[in-house]
Amino acid sequence: MVSSLRLPALTSLISPSFTRRSTVSLRRRLHLRLPLAAGFSAQSAASSPTETEDRVDSKKSGRVQDRGSTDRVITPRSQDFNAWYLDVIANAELADYGPVRGTMVIRPYGYAMWEAIQDYLNVKFKETGHSNMYFPQFIPYSFIEKEASHVEGFSPELALVTIGGGKELEEKLVVRPTSETIVNHMFTQWIHSYRDLPLMINQWANVTRWEMRTKPFVRTLEFLWQEGHTAHATLEEAEKEALQMIDVYTKFAYEQAAIPVIAGRKSKVETFAGADKTYTIEAMMGDRKALQAGTSHNLGQNFSRAFGTQFADENGLRQHVWQTSWAISTRFVGGIIMTHGDDAGLMLPPRIAPIQVVIVPIWKKVDEKTGVLDAASSVAETLKNAGLKVKLDDTDQRTPGWKFNFWEMKGVPLRIEIGPRDVSSGSVVISRRDIPGKQGKVFGISMEPSILEAYVKDRLDEIQSSLLQRAISFRDSNIVDVSSYEELKEAISLGKWARGPWSASDADELRIKEETGATIRCFPFEQPQGTKACLMTGKPADEVAIFAKSY
Repeated sequence: MVSSLRLPALTSLISPSFTRRSTVSLRRRLHLRLPLAAGFSAQSAASSPTETEDRVDSKKSGRVQDRGSTDRVITPRSQDFNAWYLDVIANAELADYGPVRGTMVIRPYGYAMWEAIQDYLNVKFKETGHSNMYFPQFIPYSFIEKEASHVEGFSPELALVTIGGGKELEEKLVVRPTSETIVNHMFTQWIHSYRDLPLMINQWANVTRWEMRTKPFVRTLEFLWQEGHTAHATLEEAEKEALQMIDVYTKFAYEQAAIPVIAGRKSKVETFAGADKTYTIEAMMGDRKALQAGTSHNLGQNFSRAFGTQFADENGLRQHVWQTSWAISTRFVGGIIMTHGDDAGLMLPPRIAPIQVVIVPIWKKVDEKTGVLDAASSVAETLKNAGLKVKLDDTDQRTPGWKFNFWEMKGVPLRIEIGPRDVSSGSVVISRRDIPGKQGKVFGISMEPSILEAYVKDRLDEIQSSLLQRAISFRDSNIVDVSSYEELKEAISLGKWARGPWSASDADELRIKEETGATIRCFPFEQPQGTKACLMTGKPADEVAIFAKSY
């Protein structure tokens, strides 16, 4: 039993975003009013001829009543991106602050997004030959010390256990920051012959890193992730594996999260501590900062030599294994939030959204309620049977107008409205989250199951594609090609990403970081053809690099 965890003083390690002032501020925002979205006002003012009177009346009454009863506010994204991000996390009920500063409690709506990530990746990991397992959270400190660059890279972030069961431990324990060391300890016991290779495993776990600057989901003291670890007989096999897994992450980002990441290789300065090569997917957030959204490392033989992880090859000779590790974490949830959204709140890609369709029944008279609710329940059942994630908001504590804005703020891709006249006509009204106002609203969609199911699925596919294309356009319009250091500095000062030829030294790279705050995010896999001259030295360069400020 661990009874004492000796760690640096909390007050000296927490960033401004997790101070008491920001915590109080964030909690206060939960008790402020959420103004009705501009899109909703426009819909009320420009009602279609087929829009029912009860729908108009309920929205008007909702506007008055909700001013006294709603308790949420979202800082406009266009006004203050960081405040918007914190407001969305709080008001959309994605997460809350934990009792230890720098930690967070992931709430059901936020965890459902993580589950969607898990569901997709778990299938892909197994399709590529990996098996899930679990390693202990506590690691002997001596394991960390075995690989020199690894301990040097992680020492500032380690949390150490020194007392257990009321007694001083003979050897202090590290609370898992990553698992390469303990994995190698076990691999050494499991791998004896080339017949035992490749060994490919993955674990879903939590890790602890004593971060100096924290931000919910993006950088916290403890977070959730998956970490894959593989051992191979040759360097070529390990390299193929590392590239295969960064490709899995890239496809996930594009196809599921609608985030157009740039995949590439990290510079030597930015390479994972203990790896020969690090591959990354870099995403541009809504404030144009870069987010390292996933990494895959070719570890070479660094850890196998440190731990003596060897196998007998086909000729009976002892060889050290070649290894990889790769991971994606709950930071990706933060990436989804910061990539998609508007002043009204979240805007979730349908394939990630915990709720894809919300149904809001609308009635004014008591004798209308039963018919409307029955129709809404029938529509909900139809869509659930079609495999969609549906929420029927049939509570009568809030007005329809309040519900419209609440579910918009939570980023639900589609909203279905059903009033008495819709019941009579056997149709529904459908609004898209990604197109505000009446442009995104369609009347008279048949309730007939086959028609409704097909229509809703088509619209969800369109929203998924629309969000990706929007993010691609935003990314591409904010990347500047540069050919000199002066051009790079100007691009970075404007909040852009700079892309230019690079063959300069590590010292030059660190100088750029010190002078501009930007780092080399990656050398993209997709490289332009032709001869190039390094933007810093003017010497020949084989590759272009992308520079940006990052989270």
